[in-house]
Amino acid sequence: MKIKNKIFITATSSVSCAGDDDKTLFTNICDGNSGIKQDKNYFFEAQPAIGKLCSTSAFYDALLLQCQNILDQSKLEDFNDTLLIIGSSVGGMNTTEEIYLKTQNYKNIDPDFHHINAIANIINEKFDFYDDISFSTACTSSANAIGYAYEVLSKGVYKNALVVGVDSLSKITVGGFLTLGVLSSTPCKPFDADRDGMNVAEAIACLLLESESSDNAIEVCGVGYSSDAYHMTHPHPDGKGAISAMSQALKSASIESKQIDYINAHGTGTIANDNAEANAIATLFPHRPCVSSTKSVTGHTLGAAGALEAIISCMVLKEQKYPKNTFLDTPENTNLNLPLISKEDEINYVLSNSFAFGGNNCSLVFGKCK
Repeated sequence: MKIKNKIFITATSSVSCAGDDDKTLFTNICDGNSGIKQDKNYFFEAQPAIGKLCSTSAFYDALLLQCQNILDQSKLEDFNDTLLIIGSSVGGMNTTEEIYLKTQNYKNIDPDFHHINAIANIINEKFDFYDDISFSTACTSSANAIGYAYEVLSKGVYKNALVVGVDSLSKITVGGFLTLGVLSSTPCKPFDADRDGMNVAEAIACLLLESESSDNAIEVCGVGYSSDAYHMTHPHPDGKGAISAMSQALKSASIESKQIDYINAHGTGTIANDNAEANAIATLFPHRPCVSSTKSVTGHTLGAAGALEAIISCMVLKEQKYPKNTFLDTPENTNLNLPLISKEDEINYVLSNSFAFGGNNCSLVFGKCK
């Protein structure tokens, strides 16, 4: 089926450890105000630095509030003609964990609020959507959700789509990354020669995608996917999967690599991931566009990362401002243009990367409306 419609992000809403709205989020990123803090409540022998929501509401109350914010911003009266697309790594696992730790009885667990569709079930209790679908591809979950929305809307299959990237913290999540030995006890330092790991975090990020533009809308120009399957948790050292995903995204957007002005890097702060992504970017973008990772401020929000960083990319285009690399002291790869201060400039195209376990990769291209 031939792609025929342009697709636009017309409304966004988010909450993370870096802010309870998009403007605060972007301000803190540009100012280097990290929301990552050391936490002693998960495991006695480890004190990882993690990112908790900047919200006084319970997690799922905050989720419903973000969806309501989208409805209030939009021209929609309801979500009756809207496709709900969830991107989540853990689904309702935090709810399962809370119930089990409290009651010590697995029979008290409700399966409908455990699996990956749990998020959609919760949202559908308050709002009526035309249909829903959920993606769980680890750290590319909500990036793939945006890609799916772009594809089905551009082909006229649906009128509009609400993409919700969401993941919450739990002992299972934090413990899993501790077991891998990749968590830092301080805010992470992506692309720094002395980086020592990532910060796991939680977030809720919602984006309304439509085939009609509106004031202050941002265009979704293209999407690229790849699966290098090099290793269960490590990317290919040369960044082959990343190069493939970014190349496909450029092709999908019908632009050349030199037209990319800013790259929101996946940039987790781990040794293997940062090295592979830096190699890939240096190979594909010899004109040295500005590159930064925002995870030193937001943490790695896992399945929500693609959606949260899509919102950050939208803010870059709206504010015409490059975010700096917070906590970067000694860049390891001198072939990358890694700004140490946030600065205003003309920005027309932004590329955002999301890479996941198993070599599942997704790159998105966003642009100013013309």
